[in-house]
Amino acid sequence: MNRAFRKYLIIFLGLVSISVFGQQESQFTQYMLVPQTFNPAYVGNRGIMSLRLLARSQWLDLEGAPKTNLISFDTPVGSAGKVGLGGTVFYEQLGPLTETNISIDYSYSINFMFSKLAFGLKAGLNSYDIDFNKLNVYDRTDPYIDYAVNNKYQPQIGVGIFYNTQNYYLGISAPNLLEKKYFDLVDEESSFFSTFSKEIHLYIFGGYVFDLHHSLKFKPATLVKAVKGSPIQWDISLNFILNNNFTFGVANRIDSAITTMAGVELSDSMMIGFSYDFATTEIRNSASGSFEVLFRFDFGTNRKILTPRFF
Repeated sequence: MNRAFRKYLIIFLGLVSISVFGQQESQFTQYMLVPQTFNPAYVGNRGIMSLRLLARSQWLDLEGAPKTNLISFDTPVGSAGKVGLGGTVFYEQLGPLTETNISIDYSYSINFMFSKLAFGLKAGLNSYDIDFNKLNVYDRTDPYIDYAVNNKYQPQIGVGIFYNTQNYYLGISAPNLLEKKYFDLVDEESSFFSTFSKEIHLYIFGGYVFDLHHSLKFKPATLVKAVKGSPIQWDISLNFILNNNFTFGVANRIDSAITTMAGVELSDSMMIGFSYDFATTEIRNSASGSFEVLFRFDFGTNRKILTPRFF
């Protein structure tokens, strides 16, 4: 393998090890507003049909940094409200790597006194495309530049449990139980090798809504994500809700980023949320922070008479 190309490939795979192995599943700062992405048991939980649009740009000003777009919807099914259905379309770019995911979620809940316990299933399909021609290659005749992963498809099967009352919630999930291997790149002469695969992730998340005043609520939330071969990722957020319409707060992704967040209910059917991450790792010397914007649209004639839900 040409040394110059190998150098570029090592740099890219180094980014993969940081952003894909250490962060194999895409991260969202506003995870408490899109739990369906990692826990299928959440779908239908709010009792109304909802559509969410999310866009995230990570490490602004860094060429090839992750850019993520997400569309998801969920709705209760039937008058009893025990069944929930939903779907997600996800698209992410990271340098020469492109990932597309389409998944369908199903949940079934049982009532227990004043609480609800839901069980969920997720089924989907992942597509990966890796084109090394997008890297800056010194020797265009090197045969390794033609190595690519063209729309590599892999199935997805996930499970989740979600327990909640009106004021607090707790969930545990594994959005994909199938380990995936997308390529093995080996050069025996130079002893260069690389494997790109995705491992099983475990998510635990929860939160509580405290009434501090008739017009002010405090909403802490946390998300713990674990995957083999990577340190545990722990997010903690502290939000305040003013007049049931305005949300503002801060968050900390332990050993990774500090975040400011804000949101506003523009109407009974539309909400918008923002977040900006300030990196606390060495990446801050090469890039700006990460920006995220989310829109949520609620549909259905019953939304105005429901007791307000804040998760």
